[in-house]
Amino acid sequence: MRIDVLTLFPEMFEGVFGSSILGKARDRGLVSLSTLNFREFSTNKHHTVDDTPYGGGGGMVLKPEPIFGAVEHLLEQGGGGREPRVILMCPQGETFSQRKAAELSEESHLIFICGHYEGYDERIRQYLVTDELSIGDYVLTGGELPAMVVIDSVVRLLPGVLGNERSAVADSFSDGLLEYPQYTRPPEFRGWSVPDVLLSGHHAEIEKWRRMQSLERTLVRRPDLLEKAELTDKERHWLSLMRDKIDSGNN
Repeated sequence: MRIDVLTLFPEMFEGVFGSSILGKARDRGLVSLSTLNFREFSTNKHHTVDDTPYGGGGGMVLKPEPIFGAVEHLLEQGGGGREPRVILMCPQGETFSQRKAAELSEESHLIFICGHYEGYDERIRQYLVTDELSIGDYVLTGGELPAMVVIDSVVRLLPGVLGNERSAVADSFSDGLLEYPQYTRPPEFRGWSVPDVLLSGHHAEIEKWRRMQSLERTLVRRPDLLEKAELTDKERHWLSLMRDKIDSGNN
């Protein structure tokens, strides 16, 4: 996969792209990670990339010329294959999810646009980008941190990036549920013991326990996720009983 980031602050990505899972993936040739300062594509002598909004109002708006020029420069570099997904990091965008991360991990080329100031010229949204993404209902000073979050989430799903391929499969949200509780050595710590089933070596019972724990944890912490999760009739019945139990305990 090739990932390009358009940003006014490319230095923000140096540590992130060179460390941990992302750094190892890049070193192994599993992903190409690059930044491009779109100020280089400004069309005026002062190299400005923003201007006051038509109609008045506070703040500054990113101009279309530098953004279009930078994206078109990347497209000219080519490489063939499918057209890239051009992703605008924006509070108004679709809320990022594990499902979206999996979708983007199937692409061969992603271009992220990180804005600053009051917003973007609307023509960038209308005629250039393919996706608008937000990482939550709050506002940051720029799109760099959200882009880092999305890139990390996507790259870890690429084949060969994680040492254990099952890790990504078992993640929270990968099947629509929160992940089950995890334990490791020692089997007893300060009087708190690991559940016996995990020490039994009975894999079918372990998988059953993990599934039920995921269902219960999701019910308690993120019940909204259950509306879209793929559940059996037996699981739905069990969840109904658990809801009644929780409701009666709260009364």
